[in-house]
Amino acid sequence: MSLLRDEIAEQPAVIERLLADQRDAIAALAGALREPRFALIAARGSSDNVARYAQHILGRLCRLPVALATPSLHTLYHAPPRLDRALVIGISQSGASPDVTAVIQDAADQGQVTVAITNDPASPMAAAAEHVIALNTGEERSVAATKTYTASLAAVAALAAAIARDRRLDEELRATPAAVAAQLERPVDAGLADSWERCAVIGRGANYGTAFEAALKVKELTGIAAEPYSPPDLLHGPVAVLGPNHGVLAFAPPGPTAAGVHEAVGEARRRGAPAIVAAPGADLDLVPAPDWLSPLTAVVPGQLLAAGAAERRGIEVDRPFGLSKITRTT
Repeated sequence: MSLLRDEIAEQPAVIERLLADQRDAIAALAGALREPRFALIAARGSSDNVARYAQHILGRLCRLPVALATPSLHTLYHAPPRLDRALVIGISQSGASPDVTAVIQDAADQGQVTVAITNDPASPMAAAAEHVIALNTGEERSVAATKTYTASLAAVAALAAAIARDRRLDEELRATPAAVAAQLERPVDAGLADSWERCAVIGRGANYGTAFEAALKVKELTGIAAEPYSPPDLLHGPVAVLGPNHGVLAFAPPGPTAAGVHEAVGEARRRGAPAIVAAPGADLDLVPAPDWLSPLTAVVPGQLLAAGAAERRGIEVDRPFGLSKITRTT
């Protein structure tokens, strides 16, 4: 058993612990907000894919416009935007990225509400923020982020539910650790990806970030060039590259986006591309979940597929291709 697979298996317990331990911190943050005009989120790597989920869920549940930060404005051009009445969120498992920290620090200097979502509450990013949501996953030793990713998703979901002040959302969120545990019990046949030389990963809505995260895991773990798309973006041109050696991984849990994802899969198959669909009863059998929380379960077979495909190629999944756990970008 690899460290990666151990950490994938820890995810239900990690999410359950986060929801219990950080409840008061999240409630305090939600209570401190005074009708922000918008949210700005800074992140890198897997955390950037959490930010895409946050962009969807804060907009959908809280009606907040959400922008993804441009860190170079803060670190290279020294021209931070004016952030009047903003909620500014930094997401980083290490909290050590200088550019993400710079966004939080500039927002704090402007007197805005700032929050760090991190696995290291003693990190520079956490020190710069007014509020901290500590993931408390324990050390994540495998290079590819898994348990810190789903813990970050859960933190964002809990924050959105707290801002929305909807008890039903809280109840649905509390059921998520059991749903993730059930998802881990469902088999994943990594042999489905044996023919892949390249890969397109499709998702939309709540699972747009899932497509980016699954593509990142495929790239990190297998070295296969995997590109994420929404169905409209794929069909507006990039669909031309699909063919017998260009695989498709599509996330289609029940909900408003499922029909569009299946339409894109149909076009991919018409072009001869081998497609793997993640949906209830499909190639990757998804556990039913509320649409807004489906990324926490949907990403699990994506993680397992990428890990299994790498193992079938003889790749050492805990330290693939000389990658390092922390990347300090400016």
